[in-house]
Amino acid sequence: AESDAMADRCQALIEERGWGFWAVELKASGAFIGFVGLHTPSATLPFSPCVEIGWRLAADYWGQGLASEAAWAALKTGFGTLDLSEILSFTAIENRRSRALMERLGMRETEEFEHPGVPVGHPLRRHCLYRLDRERFAAQLAAAE
Repeated sequence: AESDAMADRCQALIEERGWGFWAVELKASGAFIGFVGLHTPSATLPFSPCVEIGWRLAADYWGQGLASEAAWAALKTGFGTLDLSEILSFTAIENRRSRALMERLGMRETEEFEHPGVPVGHPLRRHCLYRLDRERFAAQLAAAE
């Protein structure tokens, strides 16, 4: 029920704005494996307002380049179609896998903060913030071609 409610919220935001967290499916089978996309966080964060890139894939699909492939597509949409000047991402300090993906995407860690949506004293409350601006992303695309 919780997962369905989140999917409904994601769909409503996409219908409202035309973008958001998109479902990720395997090309071969069409199986749903998670989401990747762009979002405006509802929590008041120290760097608000902003647009974040985020992802959540089922563990069976980690380490296969799927989040990376989908994240690149989301960044192209953000900097191209939406003409954003900067896209952020953040995660709990201990989330090494997400941090590694942020770095592969060319994002740079800029600060740490206490996430207001995580209870005080919880081990995941401390987060790190990564940033990527349009110029750096364009340079990465040019270098890849």
